[in-house]
Amino acid sequence: MAQPRVVTIHYTLTNDQGEQLDSSRVEGREPLSYLEGAQNIIGGLESALNEKNAGDQVKVSVEPAEGYGEVNEELVQPVPLSAFEGVDTIEPGMQFQAQTPGGPQVVRVVEVGDETVTIDANHPLAGQTLHFDVEVVEAREATDEEQEHGHAH
Repeated sequence: MAQPRVVTIHYTLTNDQGEQLDSSRVEGREPLSYLEGAQNIIGGLESALNEKNAGDQVKVSVEPAEGYGEVNEELVQPVPLSAFEGVDTIEPGMQFQAQTPGGPQVVRVVEVGDETVTIDANHPLAGQTLHFDVEVVEAREATDEEQEHGHAH
């Protein structure tokens, strides 16, 4: 098996409507580096970048199954307003970290009622096809330490 690589990319992410959701190409941002095979980025993007090298440009659309998954309606649920004790203002769009049996989970407030708050634990990009415009800046062999730690240094 080939030595895993650290790949460094500049990217712009848009949705189906062409709205820019994220980009490493904005002032003050560095390119993104990831360790191949370590699940540092979504699978659909990593697959499209396998065997790409510095200077390669790639446009790829990633379906939800290879991105952040489909929306799981079971992850949208009401919780008692009392669960937000100590929070002065709760508004749709706010994010909180909840403690779950599976560990910490980020949840988004969807709706605020008189006695309940509807939260959504789906990733904000779940259910969306993601469109990436990528330039590979660098691709190099990963160091032993990077492989051991599971991420690029």
